[in-house]
Amino acid sequence: MKSTRVEPRKPRWLVLLALVVVLLVTVLAPPVLAQTRNAAAVTQMRLEQSDDAVYLNAAVQFELPALVEDVLDKGIAIYFVAEAEMFQERWYWTDRKVAQATRHMRLAYQPLTRRWRLNISPLPLSGSASFSLSLNQNFDSLADALEAVRRVGRLRMGDPAEIGDDPLHQVTFRFRLDTSQLPRPFQIGVAGQADWNISAERSARLAVEKQR
Repeated sequence: MKSTRVEPRKPRWLVLLALVVVLLVTVLAPPVLAQTRNAAAVTQMRLEQSDDAVYLNAAVQFELPALVEDVLDKGIAIYFVAEAEMFQERWYWTDRKVAQATRHMRLAYQPLTRRWRLNISPLPLSGSASFSLSLNQNFDSLADALEAVRRVGRLRMGDPAEIGDDPLHQVTFRFRLDTSQLPRPFQIGVAGQADWNISAERSARLAVEKQR
């Protein structure tokens, strides 16, 4: 008589563990994919010196998610912040910060003219005084406006005498989409959403290139 082999049943906790793993993968996969899709990177950093100041030129690569574009299409402005710091390296002590600069950018769609306006200012663009000090640029397309945002040119770091004449300077550059300046209801709604997490940072030792 042929015997029938009975397979041992798997413990119940193993089955539950497998279900939990599948559930976590399903829930967490979209944010991970979104973070990869929205990844930003600083692709270029360069210091140059003119007669009056030392400037930083930087380039950032990023794509604007469809969710953020939808907010722009509704006439709501979005804000970007670029920050840079320069340090003097000291072997006997911590590095000394010799320069710091910030640039605020406001991007908005103008429904009446069907154009895109970019405001650039060293101060947060949250009041009439800061707008009076800002540089205004208008573009026919969102793609052209974003290209201007990605190129952070001639960010004034300071006077040559203040920065010093070291052959190399330690520079840290940061770029981010600033959700803190969105209207309050949107700040609550975008909290924790990966589509709104656009940021990049890079540090490098750079030589100052003198303009000819």
